[in-house]
Amino acid sequence: MEDTAITTLVKYILPSGITDYFTIIKVKEGIDTLTIFLDERNILPENHKDKPLESKGFFPEARIEDFPIREYKVYLIVRRRKWKDLDTGKVVSRDWELTAQGTSYTKEFGAFLKEVARYASS
Repeated sequence: MEDTAITTLVKYILPSGITDYFTIIKVKEGIDTLTIFLDERNILPENHKDKPLESKGFFPEARIEDFPIREYKVYLIVRRRKWKDLDTGKVVSRDWELTAQGTSYTKEFGAFLKEVARYASS
């Protein structure tokens, strides 16, 4: 029962839907930071399910800033999975849009900061 409660809580803390496709690998506490390491699950992309794909590890990790939790800045270290199409030899991956355009913030956090800035300048 405890695992279910923790899973439910994590879904509210992390960006929406991320736990459907990513696994939390570890959490590292710093003096004023909380870093959450996430690896994409080995779930084939919908538009490539009919192709022979082989998992080939991960792209280099991306560092994304998310909403703070209590007094901690929160960073997500995300590793996106890549697959090799055995017919064509090309690398296949999902097209994730995890960050707000032109930033290293999650989309939700970027939208929040934009809204705060709008009110602050009024």
